[in-house]
Amino acid sequence: MQKPTLRQHLTEADVDRDLAGLIDDIASACRFIADHVRHGAFQGNLGAAGSTNVQGETQKQLDVISDEEFAARCRSNPRIAALVSEEVDDVNWLKTDPQAGDFIVYYDPLDGSSNVDVNLSVGTIFSVVRLPQDIEKADENAVLIKGDQQVCAGYAVYGPSTGFVLTTGQGVHGFTHHPGSGEFLLTQPDMTVPAETSEYAINSSRAEKWETPVARYISDNVAGKSGPRGRSFNMRWTASMVADVHRILTRGGVFLYPMDSGNAASGGKLRLMYEANPMALIIEAAGGAASTGRGRILEVDPTGHHQRVPVILGSKDEVAVIERYHAEG
Repeated sequence: MQKPTLRQHLTEADVDRDLAGLIDDIASACRFIADHVRHGAFQGNLGAAGSTNVQGETQKQLDVISDEEFAARCRSNPRIAALVSEEVDDVNWLKTDPQAGDFIVYYDPLDGSSNVDVNLSVGTIFSVVRLPQDIEKADENAVLIKGDQQVCAGYAVYGPSTGFVLTTGQGVHGFTHHPGSGEFLLTQPDMTVPAETSEYAINSSRAEKWETPVARYISDNVAGKSGPRGRSFNMRWTASMVADVHRILTRGGVFLYPMDSGNAASGGKLRLMYEANPMALIIEAAGGAASTGRGRILEVDPTGHHQRVPVILGSKDEVAVIERYHAEG
């Protein structure tokens, strides 16, 4: 039986026309970005761009290209009021008179781009909110909207195949790009995160910087069956949030990029608006949990559009264990 296309799925899910059109624009952008990633070695687009982004991180050439591609595919949508990108300092206002119901789109155009040169999976993350009211002054404060107000979130993963994972509040559904037709076809309906897991993802090279609760949690896991957890754990880390979250959605697990002494002054490592919030919405919609270690990510009040936060997300029971370790200090 023919698998439903992304467009057919959105129609069957009764997603309103404006939002469905926006999702189609984003999916189109992801198809083009996937092509740039796939042909980067032939087009001379691998390696550093010789510039840094607003976070002070060295940009890859594909970071810049992906940002331009995403913006180009979306800016003609008449319902988008603004684009907020990891790679651009200022909010990109597309409308001078934003109206209630217009969209704000937050995005990380190429998450995990340090993996491009070694041919590992990378991806694009996006989040969509509607403006709750008309905006008289289009400044950055107008885009500081809590994560629990998202109407849509998703990501594309550029690996052996190009995947597109989406939630509009009715579960989480995975699509795969079909090269012959050019369509995204529904291949993983109703993705769920198992409540329990014995797999975690963390950057262990930062161990000396971890806070006591995280250091204790990892130590207890490493102790295995003879330790306080009473079972063995596997550790996975790809340095690509998209790849790690996709693995968790596929087979369970927990992902940690916690607060530590190296990033505490910045509030954490990952960005709230276009990394933590969309992934938190996806994970919660799939039955998992997403926390800073001290509270739900989707309830964090944003203070800036490039704000950073700690991120702990995945299997619900395991996130609860990590929150308990934080509460115990």
